[in-house]
Amino acid sequence: MARPAPSRKRAQDAATVLAFKAGWRAVRALPEPAAYALFEKIADVLHRRGGKDVERMRSNYARVRPELDAAALDDLTREGLRSYFRYWCDAFRLQSLSHDDLRSLVRTTGAIDQVRADLATGESIVLYLGHLGNWDIAGAWSATELAHVTTVAERLEPDELFRAFLEFREGLGMTIIPLTQGVDVMGQVEAALRVPGAFAPLLSDRDLTQRGVTVKLAGHDARVAAGPAILARRTGARLYPVTITYDPPKGRAMRGIEIRFHDPVDAGSSPDMRADVLAATQQCVDALSTAIVERTEDWHMMQRVFVDDLGNRAPRGN
Repeated sequence: MARPAPSRKRAQDAATVLAFKAGWRAVRALPEPAAYALFEKIADVLHRRGGKDVERMRSNYARVRPELDAAALDDLTREGLRSYFRYWCDAFRLQSLSHDDLRSLVRTTGAIDQVRADLATGESIVLYLGHLGNWDIAGAWSATELAHVTTVAERLEPDELFRAFLEFREGLGMTIIPLTQGVDVMGQVEAALRVPGAFAPLLSDRDLTQRGVTVKLAGHDARVAAGPAILARRTGARLYPVTITYDPPKGRAMRGIEIRFHDPVDAGSSPDMRADVLAATQQCVDALSTAIVERTEDWHMMQRVFVDDLGNRAPRGN
């Protein structure tokens, strides 16, 4: 298929950005119940229409929940889309929240006391996250309650839309490093982690760089990012897997999230760095796998991640 002419593409990009910004303002102006009801209806329409993204979500869910029959899988996919659109409604409304509002939305479990103790003594922390729940709420809460957040964001098209998201997340108190071809993103995150008390949550359940590793995710070979384990090994930062799910799981109003800090993972120090990184990454993914199976609808994965789905795109080896 031929690409749009440059002038046509610029017009399409401008329309996309204008529609996005108008929608952002409109959603923030709506009463909260009405906004969430609207986004749930949008999710249901997209579920009925199907399409590439919906089918990819369904395929990913089928792999991690093989016990489901067709009807149950379809119901789960609908709930996954509703959860995904709740994420977007949350995001549109997030900048309107006070710090007290934000604190009221977050419940922490697991090793949170150890995380606080590490930060208090100047330890740097890298978090291994999946596309679970609402990581923007988690990031905003962390920036106010734990430490300044440094993270990496995948570039969006058009560029003006990406810049709008960049400004949004920076407005929440985060430093965002764009994932840009030819730029040493890993080096920038590493430099940040060498500052005492640094805090770097990284979405890692997809391999965006073609330099990831193959691990078992919910029992299936998957390509995921190795960056968090590499960074922890290089810098001495503590490595924590973290899972984020909606809490409670259902409802149309802006709901809270549970941030679970799993026990820290040893990034290793043996002469075989590759083996250490693979082992640490597998431990992180094991923590994510449990949440993905238990709360599949909160796993917003509409891209290929499993090796069997990657085909010729899958890099050889680890």
